[in-house]
Amino acid sequence: FSAEQEAQALRKAMKGLGTDEDAIIDILTKLNVSQRQQVLITYKSTIGRDLISDLKSELSGNFERVIIGMMTSTTMYDVQELKKAMKGAGTDEGCLIEILASRTNEEIRRINENYKLQYGCSLEEDIVSDTSSMFRRVLVSLATGNRDEGMYVDDALAQQDAQCLYEAGEKRWGTDEAQFMSILCTRNRCHLLRVFDIYRGIANKDITDSIKSEMSGDLEDALLAVVKCMRNKPAYFAERLYKSMKGLGTDDNTLIRVMVSRSEIDMLDIRREFLTMYGKSLYSFIKGDCSGDYRKVLLRLCGG
Repeated sequence: FSAEQEAQALRKAMKGLGTDEDAIIDILTKLNVSQRQQVLITYKSTIGRDLISDLKSELSGNFERVIIGMMTSTTMYDVQELKKAMKGAGTDEGCLIEILASRTNEEIRRINENYKLQYGCSLEEDIVSDTSSMFRRVLVSLATGNRDEGMYVDDALAQQDAQCLYEAGEKRWGTDEAQFMSILCTRNRCHLLRVFDIYRGIANKDITDSIKSEMSGDLEDALLAVVKCMRNKPAYFAERLYKSMKGLGTDDNTLIRVMVSRSEIDMLDIRREFLTMYGKSLYSFIKGDCSGDYRKVLLRLCGG
């Protein structure tokens, strides 16, 4: 890998009349995130121009958004997506839930740091001013990145947690949502999987069914996302992708974000889960749903 060679090749693809989109796709999809960051710096030092600005002036639409996303460091991409989800009128709750429910403590810590540097206010401040009630509390809790990441399962505590969840929901009239939040947003994964097993025995139904019947709206979505990410993160993303493409119209924001942010983390697992869950490959789904250079670059991120 030579950052200088790639930088020159990119310049060549954009110089003069017309843009060689295929060349840009070829160059950028064969590099990983950190190599693309190196190319970014080398482009500026050897050519004296800003690569992001050049790309933005040559490309457009969803294709441009994928390419710019790929050129952004992993943490900054999450930071920008979170900000975008809260900026202006209306909030993209789905984006907030997806990022905050699926990232590790370390990833959340880096997001918080960079968010503050980039925008001069904390992620938490923006969440608080943009959301409300229990949904806000769940997001604030997830945004602290303070989940226990150990592997230890205390069986007595798991028993107690499962009982607590049952008494906070199914067993009473109304729901004690704070109980759900404090257990689902702080316990470690192994512990929660045990809690879910015990819960099924006590309540005679799955925790996800209880959440669906006890809650609604964004709060329901957020807690379901937490449970799904604990059980099987790639399956959670497979479902996000499927829902972004099924039916009329495409939710390009979600499609682009998941494809770009997971392409080097667990795309193979997501593809496998997608096929298992929907009986069709993610590749064929993208192929049928998108077109042009946008489709080409997404198919490359998806891989075979």
